[in-house]
Amino acid sequence: MRSWLAVPVILAIFGTEPMMAQTGVDMTWGVKIPLRDGAHLNATVYRPHEQKDPLPIVFTFTPYIGDSYTDRALYFASHGYVYALVDVRGRGNSEGVFEPFANEGRDGYDATEWLARQPWSNGKVAMWGGSYAGFDQWSVAKEFPPHLVTIVPAASVHPGVDFPSSFNIKYAYDLQWLTYTSGRTGNLKTFESGDFWSQKSREMYKAHSAFEDYDKLVGNPSPIFQKWIQHPTSDAYYDAMVPTGDHYKKIGLPILTITGHYDDDQPGALTFYGRHMKFGSAEARARHYLIIGPWDHAGTRTPKAEMGGLKFAAASALDLNKLHEEWYAWTMKAGPKPGFLKNRVAYYVMGAEEWKYADSLEGIPNGAQTLYLSSNGGASDVFHSGNLLAAKAGSSAPDAWTYDPLDNRAGDAEPTENPSYLTSQAGLINLFGGGLVYHGEPFPAATEVSGFPKLTVWLRMNVPDTDLGATLYEILPDGTSIQLSGAIMRARYRDGLRQENPVPDGVPVKYVFDNFTFFSRKVGKGSRLRLAIGSLNSPSLEKNYNGGGVVAKETGKDARAAHIQLLHDAEHPSSLELPIVKSGEP
Repeated sequence: MRSWLAVPVILAIFGTEPMMAQTGVDMTWGVKIPLRDGAHLNATVYRPHEQKDPLPIVFTFTPYIGDSYTDRALYFASHGYVYALVDVRGRGNSEGVFEPFANEGRDGYDATEWLARQPWSNGKVAMWGGSYAGFDQWSVAKEFPPHLVTIVPAASVHPGVDFPSSFNIKYAYDLQWLTYTSGRTGNLKTFESGDFWSQKSREMYKAHSAFEDYDKLVGNPSPIFQKWIQHPTSDAYYDAMVPTGDHYKKIGLPILTITGHYDDDQPGALTFYGRHMKFGSAEARARHYLIIGPWDHAGTRTPKAEMGGLKFAAASALDLNKLHEEWYAWTMKAGPKPGFLKNRVAYYVMGAEEWKYADSLEGIPNGAQTLYLSSNGGASDVFHSGNLLAAKAGSSAPDAWTYDPLDNRAGDAEPTENPSYLTSQAGLINLFGGGLVYHGEPFPAATEVSGFPKLTVWLRMNVPDTDLGATLYEILPDGTSIQLSGAIMRARYRDGLRQENPVPDGVPVKYVFDNFTFFSRKVGKGSRLRLAIGSLNSPSLEKNYNGGGVVAKETGKDARAAHIQLLHDAEHPSSLELPIVKSGEP
């Protein structure tokens, strides 16, 4: 969420970190794991030097080449586990052809059972990893390998939810990631060439070319990218990669889910978690724990107390290696439950700078506050904003903005790098007429806002489709801005991600943004809320030219200027619902 409209510009679904000094570990390189179709996966196995008896196994299943997680392998091997770094099919020295997300379930089953049978294994197998390596833990779990004892999925990508699209809106980042995972090697330097990727996405943006041609523009024609283009919605192609309702009913192993307030893959992680809470048995739900920290994507594995221009207390930076070790000891060695897990949900309250606990994610807020959008003649920017009021508006004229897909000013002004992306107000100082801003009244007392906001707005527009975004901020008494949460929507999918419904011309239509990310913050006394809503117009995203056709095929020739009105009268009450935690609760 690094732009004013909560666009997840970079989904860093991998991680490389400094090596941690460890001793007393032996390594076996080039271990071959046979698969049911005759192919072999490549593994590097790390064992305690003094190992005498069989031990539990922890393994990471990764497309990023096992070497990128050597630091973790050394850590856990020096703390009493055998650790295997396993390259997925078609990557590193593993045989076969890599198709993202397609084969990990079956292959992971075979790897789990093979590892369990080795003489240095006691038959208990667990998994470690985040992002892609969080996804494939769920993918393997749905195959029910008998010796898989526990999973600890962090920042889990959920195909069809947050990658390669976010709520059916694709990223320019898709090609950056596909290039990183092209062939068998890591291609890390190419991936990290930020100037190159910024140049190419802006080249596409300025030329108003079709998103489906972006792979050729980049110089890496990709059959996978083209396949993703052919699947613009959450459909059976993505469904096959993740657990079904019936799978969730049977998944009973202990699970520790980890995500962050600013984790780009929070929607994926919480989709897995939420579906298990919905379909899983009572016993299974009781053994599924959730941690939500004040972290970005990388922080879900290596937390830091500072990011994006924000600073947190030292308590925010959990030692997640230690927590994993305690979790594995509890689930595989009959050790005590980790002391940090005082209840099934642990979440960090920013501002209050403390960890709190709840029985369930839905049970965190014990109240709600509804604020109604209104204005006195306009809400065009931060200096001429509308209002967020406790009382419903009466008769009032609508606010309006225009999104012209051929107007590149917003994208031209978007910084390529912004270290203070959570506190920057650059994108809101001048919206170039492409959005609206509303401010609330100062909070009379410090108030904990924890959960998922929901925005309901009535819009009238003249185009059959467009892309919309909303972002919520806290504005401190000194004017400092802190980004809290955001949501995006492709208008034609307002009734559901699988249900395409063109927007009727000139008719007021209700849009419910119920996909805001989870956050928890104690909003300070005297602070105000700021809500920004407008059109997505960024080089980092597949551009919607508002024509109503196949978005990936649209070009500047299909562009239609969207004239959008936001209504907030008695008949069309546009409102923001906040999840509130009353003092002393939960």
